[in-house]
Amino acid sequence: MTWFAAIVVVSMASTIVGLFIGYQAYRGFRRHQSRAMQYLSAGLILLTAVTNTAAFVGTGLLHLGVIDAGLQSPLTLAVRLLQLAGLACIAYSLYRRP
Repeated sequence: MTWFAAIVVVSMASTIVGLFIGYQAYRGFRRHQSRAMQYLSAGLILLTAVTNTAAFVGTGLLHLGVIDAGLQSPLTLAVRLLQLAGLACIAYSLYRRP
């Protein structure tokens, strides 16, 4: 197995597990109508599934030459901003008062 294949498998597994956890938090929100669970769900999905997918697709497009290598820094910034948004949602869910 090549390094690239291992990275792809681990990225896909992380995305799937993140989506599963985010979905479970969403089910908790739907069951209890808890705004905190809604933010937790959104944060987990942003932090895992969305950022992993954006990073994977962006890296693939860069390596295939579909997008210019000069866009690597803006792409990295976009992924980091998505991670920050996910963490902010999770933090808000922990400190939100009912």
